[in-house]
Amino acid sequence: MAEPALLIPVENQVRELDAKLLLACVAASKGLHVVIGPKREIEFRIASFPRSIFLSKSLRIGNRKFFPTARKLGHEIVAWDEEALVHLPAEIYFSRRLSPAGMAHVSHLFAWGEDNAALWRQYPQLPPETPIHVTGNPRNDLLRAEMRGFYEEALGEIRAKFRRFILINTNFNHVNAYHSAQNLFQPVKPTGGPPAYGQAARGMPRDYAEGLRAHKQALFEAFLDMIPVIEQASSGYDIVVRPHPTENQAIYHKLAERCQRVHVTNAGNVVPWLMAARALIHNGCTTGVEAYVMGVPAISFRPHVNDVYDDGFYQLPNRLSHQSFDLASLKTKLNSILEGQTGAADGDERRSLTRHHLAGLEGPFACEQIVDVLLRVATELKRRPHPPTSNRLEGWYRTTKRRIRQRIKSHLPGSTKSRAFERHRYPETAQEEIQARLKRFQNILGHSEPLRVERIFGKLFRISR
Repeated sequence: MAEPALLIPVENQVRELDAKLLLACVAASKGLHVVIGPKREIEFRIASFPRSIFLSKSLRIGNRKFFPTARKLGHEIVAWDEEALVHLPAEIYFSRRLSPAGMAHVSHLFAWGEDNAALWRQYPQLPPETPIHVTGNPRNDLLRAEMRGFYEEALGEIRAKFRRFILINTNFNHVNAYHSAQNLFQPVKPTGGPPAYGQAARGMPRDYAEGLRAHKQALFEAFLDMIPVIEQASSGYDIVVRPHPTENQAIYHKLAERCQRVHVTNAGNVVPWLMAARALIHNGCTTGVEAYVMGVPAISFRPHVNDVYDDGFYQLPNRLSHQSFDLASLKTKLNSILEGQTGAADGDERRSLTRHHLAGLEGPFACEQIVDVLLRVATELKRRPHPPTSNRLEGWYRTTKRRIRQRIKSHLPGSTKSRAFERHRYPETAQEEIQARLKRFQNILGHSEPLRVERIFGKLFRISR
């Protein structure tokens, strides 16, 4: 693998893997060698790869050590931000999601749309020479009509299990995280005093974080009350609850045990679930945006309203959906959808808002536009001299030290780096399954040359022509 490779890390498999496999398919068909797999595993083994293009899914301060190490090893870093579509107000977003130390090592940025690009341009520490490419995101591509055939088999399996169902997507990882330390605030210690910041509150002013916690907690409790009510009000329909990938699902499973037709699952990508659902209920969830693009009727259930967060954070998914502010109006609106009297939300204002936030919904796919840039980056990378041996040795030392530290942390009680959490976010995927998904993408794209898939380390796969 002497040619530069494209390293594609995946953190939350159900949300990211299909889109990134599509990107891998397009990149490999153009001659790039691709390595794809869990983010943590790729970062741990970064010193094992020849000079490559590392596609980061974020620009957070957590990268301030990894990015310089990767650059010492001769790698090029390009990035998008998975969380920049539905984002916090600018100043809080900057402090939570961007890092001057990280930004200095990134050569190209890929934006979801003009809104994302404008947000980055406001960042005072953005290096002026860093190009921002408004390409859209590969997750956009999966929403396009041309890609619906990719999920034909999954759609059939869902419909066989749930003939008619209402999808409820939850978005309460700020107050119901997989690990309590990942919430906005950690549990109060027996010694008393104010609760310490949790992982989700880093970079937020305390008053903003406290208000957000109160708002999300109230909505969380309202959703728990709403689910059995909707089950009772929607005779003949199953209720499928799909928690956020980093939520603790236990409370939903306990709720389902008390109901007859409530089911909890986080299986697979959300797209086929939206294709099969009669309606979506959410609050401030990116799935509301995806439903709008796909023409699926969606209702934002807003029993508690706080303009600071609803307009400053969750405006896009709420505005692209029908809105209900209490259970009575929710039942009325949902019944109208189920009876075929109301369709998906629409209108010129929503279309304009979508065009501003999401590029690549027509014309060339986002993946194709991104790969065009990556090919130029790969050509430039080949022309550069290799890093000196001293740099590579230092990079190897830093990588090894970080890997040992992280693995020790993974064994500590309650660690957010635990192996159980990593398995939750990235379950084992068979080589045959990766090959089958790539084949389906190739059929849709009209690619005739087969791609090779090889397992190289653990859950890491190399994809090439």
